[in-house]
Amino acid sequence: MKEDLKDILSNLHSEVDQETLLRYLQGQLSAQQQHEVEKNLLNDDFENEALEGLQNINNKKRIAALVEQLNIDLKKKTAKKKAKYRQRDVKVEPWLLIAIVLILLLVVLGYFVIFKMSK
Repeated sequence: MKEDLKDILSNLHSEVDQETLLRYLQGQLSAQQQHEVEKNLLNDDFENEALEGLQNINNKKRIAALVEQLNIDLKKKTAKKKAKYRQRDVKVEPWLLIAIVLILLLVVLGYFVIFKMSK
């Protein structure tokens, strides 16, 4: 199985990886291995519901393609978010820094002038 297909279900139970789960759904595991997968997934309600939902898919061979499509969609959406965050980055111009330093210098000098005049 391609490595990029393993992204979408990377947060599965630590005992069951995506490849094992797909082989389970396609009926490619021995009875003992199937029992082990079921035992590991039945401990968590969320994983149990996910397994039931995946079992309801009629064409088990299509699951790998669905996972690949989900990974592609996920990468597109995260790329859009990254691009949006990059658009928000403020570029600091040198003239802006110089203006800020000059304003701060004038404020400090004004404070000292006023403070010295009051004494």
